[in-house]
Amino acid sequence: MSTFRQRFSRWMQSRTLPGLTPGPYEVEIRKNLRVPMDDGVELLADLITPVGAPAAPLPTIVIRGPYGRSGGVAGQAKALAREGFTVLFQSCRGTWGSGGVFTPQIDEQRDGATTHRWVRQQPWFTGTVATFGPSYMGFTQWAVAGHLQRTDPENAPDALCLLVTMPDFGAVTWDNGTFSLRNALGWTQMMDRMIRRDFLALFLGMLRPDGKLKRGFGTLPLSAGDTAATGHPVHWYQDWVGYEKLTDEYWTQQSHTASVPDVTAPVYMITGWYDIFLPWQIRTYAQLAAEGRAPRLTIGPWGHSAPAMGATAVGESTAFLKGESRNSPVRAYLTGADQWHDLPSWPPPASETTSWHLYETGRLHPGLPDGGITSYAYDPADPTPAIGGPSLEPKQGPVDNAAHESRTDVVVFRGDVLEEAVTLAGTPVARIRFRSSRPSADVFVRITDVHPDGCSMTVSDAIRRVEGEAEEFAEVTIELWPVFHRFAAGHRISVQVSSGAHPRYARNPGSGELAATASTLHEATQEISHDPAHPSLVELPVWPS
Repeated sequence: MSTFRQRFSRWMQSRTLPGLTPGPYEVEIRKNLRVPMDDGVELLADLITPVGAPAAPLPTIVIRGPYGRSGGVAGQAKALAREGFTVLFQSCRGTWGSGGVFTPQIDEQRDGATTHRWVRQQPWFTGTVATFGPSYMGFTQWAVAGHLQRTDPENAPDALCLLVTMPDFGAVTWDNGTFSLRNALGWTQMMDRMIRRDFLALFLGMLRPDGKLKRGFGTLPLSAGDTAATGHPVHWYQDWVGYEKLTDEYWTQQSHTASVPDVTAPVYMITGWYDIFLPWQIRTYAQLAAEGRAPRLTIGPWGHSAPAMGATAVGESTAFLKGESRNSPVRAYLTGADQWHDLPSWPPPASETTSWHLYETGRLHPGLPDGGITSYAYDPADPTPAIGGPSLEPKQGPVDNAAHESRTDVVVFRGDVLEEAVTLAGTPVARIRFRSSRPSADVFVRITDVHPDGCSMTVSDAIRRVEGEAEEFAEVTIELWPVFHRFAAGHRISVQVSSGAHPRYARNPGSGELAATASTLHEATQEISHDPAHPSLVELPVWPS
């Protein structure tokens, strides 16, 4: 190992699990175990075991991921071993010494199922298997859990610990028809550097803005972004931008959403209000709850890679896998009040939907509007910028939108000053009566909390692409990010509508052409109707706690 790589590894290790009290066991690590796959490819794994057997046998934990076997998740793996668990930490196909070619998502079901069968045949196997891990390492859990339960139940996992993850990465890549450029291209650049062992560029990219990535965000056509960011085409990125429809076989073969109800093992989930996967993780919670198997769920004030979440995830996973009970199935952090709440389910059963309507005057109010049209121009050559929002970047929490709302391509609707606090608990839904002068347009909706000092802080948002010529207004329905937030007395509820958030989402050129090849930009006139018979509105899940 090079000196730089050693330093990089130590630096990553030093950043892991702040606030976690280590368990009682010392650990031993056997590196680079070779796990044979069904096609002859061997994947490398580290076996991390506690020194001395715990009084009662604990599950063997399987972690499978593409980010290497050092760093943050390695710290979590060692922390679990210090609690008495035997942990197998495997690198996915084509990454960190494992054989084959890395093609994100595609091989995880077959490789994961083969690994689970192999684990159960090893002399160190403890009798049951649990899976654990965040993000991609959660996707690898979804890839095998329902499939094995349905086809090979004796080898299915006995428990799952799913951290900030989802079972279908296509749905977040093409989010309601819009390409998630910032995360897709940023992740592609990071993985390309890992696979090529360019650790210096990887390290520097964590410390400062990356000029190549910024150029990639601005590059047209969209299919040339990977070359701008990495210096060459990346095969999976070309697939991502080339397959726009989630009904394409490329995406359906790697979606495991349909198999979620097949999972009968106990499930623990943890996520954050600012996580990139939050809406989909809540939906998988709902899928299992509908089957009578609601997971244990924690939702905190975190983004996707918040350091503070690591200790909670390991601590709560340990308690869950050891069979310890807790006060309630759901623990959720109420933003705006900075309080944890124990809840029987998500959303809380007392939440009620109330409709707040958008007025031509810029007012937001439960009463019906008087009519009229709000119009604004969207110019993809000067795209509406992304201000905050869930991302893989270090800054992942709410931001002040006050300056952003002064742009002419952002329209704002303000509620009256609240005489008493209002708490939202659930998934807001926007129903915008919309039309565009172009055959393709995006509708981006954000709810903010306007403080008495004028700060307009992000609460929840989402986007949807609208395709086809529209002479008449049509309703665009958008489910926003789930929310548990208290608007204090003296604050105002506010909604903004725009047609983009670049580079979080790729700009819409307006032509309706294929996103991968479109390169000509067209300015658009966008309109919002306030017809009282068919009003534009947001449905807010009010919790009368």
